[in-house]
Amino acid sequence: MIRRPPRSTQGVSSAASDVYKRQLLRQGNEWNEVRVVAGRLQANTVVAQLEGCIDREAARTLIGSEISIRSDQLESPVDGEFYWRDLKGLTVLNMAGETLGVVADLLETGANDVLVVKGESELLIPYTTVTVDQVDLKDRHIRVHWERDY
Repeated sequence: MIRRPPRSTQGVSSAASDVYKRQLLRQGNEWNEVRVVAGRLQANTVVAQLEGCIDREAARTLIGSEISIRSDQLESPVDGEFYWRDLKGLTVLNMAGETLGVVADLLETGANDVLVVKGESELLIPYTTVTVDQVDLKDRHIRVHWERDY
């Protein structure tokens, strides 16, 4: 299973919720720490009230900004769970030991996540319990039930 940070604070412990209230906001090339006073998902958009942002004109200047948290704010994944950032760059091997490539990216499809593997060609490998046999962060590889010609 791939673990992602929560999309909202609903269902998150109050201690974790407090951690996610400290966000990083990027405008252009500059990152600044901000405090989220309130927030929610609205369709595919995050609606948030930031400390010190008191009117619509100030809020308009933030449209299109990137929002992030520091990696040390993330909960440690439990055994068998991984963050996308931990999978990127891992070598992908099939069950025959053939190197298929390296995880370049991941896609979220709704049904399951998909590994984007760059090698001799680009492969899109579903991240499911049927397809992914083993993730070894120490040895930096993922073993999959997949062939080059799929």
